[in-house]
Order: sequence, then structure tokens, then C-alpha cells
Amino acid sequence: MAAPPRRRGPVLRARRAAGSQRARAAVPNFFTLMNLLAGFFSLIQTAAGHLEAAAWLVVLAAFFDLLDGMMARLVGVSGEFGVELDSLSDVVSFGVAPSFLVYQFGLDQLGPMWGGLLASLPALFGAVRLAKFNSIAVVGEKSNEFSGLPIPAQAGTVVVFILAMLDQRWFDVLARPQISVLITLVVGLSFLMVTPISFPALPHPSAANLRKYRWRYGLFLLALVLGVVFQEEGLLAAAVVYLVWGLGRALLWAYRVATTDDDPAAAGEPPFADLSAPRPDPAPVAPPQA
Repeated sequence: MAAPPRRRGPVLRARRAAGSQRARAAVPNFFTLMNLLAGFFSLIQTAAGHLEAAAWLVVLAAFFDLLDGMMARLVGVSGEFGVELDSLSDVVSFGVAPSFLVYQFGLDQLGPMWGGLLASLPALFGAVRLAKFNSIAVVGEKSNEFSGLPIPAQAGTVVVFILAMLDQRWFDVLARPQISVLITLVVGLSFLMVTPISFPALPHPSAANLRKYRWRYGLFLLALVLGVVFQEEGLLAAAVVYLVWGLGRALLWAYRVATTDDDPAAAGEPPFADLSAPRPDPAPVAPPQA
């Protein structure tokens, strides 16, 4: 007589569930680590004087950063480990790497003291931004607005500016007007990361979101087309449009408030994201279970 099949107890079922969770979490974590690796190789290329390669490696890091969020949602994992790993990778790829790149691109002409201090701003303010939003993050939730300029957008704007200007003979980074533009860009983007000004995020694709946020998806596709057709110039134009979108909403709201005699609420919804909202930076991924 055949023995009856053994029933799995709660401990065995829990172990199998933990193993499945670890396997699924490995997928987005892999892309997060590829983001970090691309940022590290960007530092190597900058040190070797290959600024164009270093800039494109930051763009590659941003691509991996996008993929890890997509994979996390696709396999349905979330956890504090993924949030921390993603932030550590972002500090390197979108903070330290662009800071070193912009220093080698032109800020080194100001000397190691002032040039180094100015070049360090993307790394410093980016770390503050990520730490602040990690402290109030709700794992697995994602906002449709960024509070402040997201660190990948800051890094992307810096590197596409460098890519667009590397081969321009009229842009002499040693000249005073050009170095002033570079300083203004670095300082302005760094401060925007820690301001409460709201910048649009791309919601998770769904039928409802495609209808509600069709302009956002349309502009995102347009940015991809510009990047493919015009490369760095197209990406720079897309970055400028994104910055103007966020700043324009804030300025328009401020103008309406200034010209409204009675209730400021009549000026419309303020373009400032709620600081108590979940962290809107790239989607969190799950931790391996011990």
C-alpha cells in the first residue's frame, strides 16, 4: 500500500516562499548593481580624460536605473533593502560621477579649492535629497510628482550639456562667459534637488494612467525620439523642457498668488509636493530574505 503524500508544514511553506522572494528580488537588484557599475566606470573614464565616454556611461546608468524600477513592478517585489541599494547606487552614478566629470570638464580651472567645492555640489545635495526621502519613504508606493528635481534628471542634464558642448568650437570653457554658464548650471540644478518645487513623474503604465497623463507619456516618447535622432542635442532639449515644465508651474502659481487679492487658494493648487508623501525616486526593490 502506497504511503500517503507528505503535507508541507508551515515552516517548509515559509522557506519556499522566502526562496521565491529572493529569486524575484535578484532581478531588479541586478539592474540596480549595473547602475552602480556604470557609475564606477564613468569615474574611471573621467580620470583617464575620456569625458565623452564618461558622460555616456552616466546615461547608461540612468537606463539601468529605469529598468530596475520596471523590473521591480513587473515581478511584484518591494522592500527596504531595495530602497537603500538603489539610493547608494544613485549617489555614485548621479552624484559623485557627474561631480567629478564637471570638475574635469572645466571647473578645475578655478583651482582645487573653489572648483572642487562647486563641483561637489551635485554629490552633496544629491546625498541630502536621497537621505531625506529615504527617511520618509513608504516601501512599494510611488507618487506621480517628484518633490524637488530628481537626482537622475540633475545628472542627465549635466552630462548631456557636457556632451553637447564638447565638440562646439564656440564654447570655450576657459572663457569667463562660458565658465559662468557652467557654474550657474551646476549650482542651480543642485539647489533644485532639495527645493519643494514639484516636478512631474511618469506614472506606472496602465489604461487609466495613459488616459489621465497622456501629455506626459507623449512628451516622454518625444524625448526618446529626439535622443535617437539628434542624440546629445535632442536629449539636452528634452532636459530643458522638463526643467521649464516644473519651474514654469511654480512661477505661474507665484504670479497668481501675487495678483490674487483674497484667498491664495484661488490661485490654484500650489506646485509643491507634500514632503510627507512617499519617496518618488526610482521604484524600490525587495531585499533578499535572511
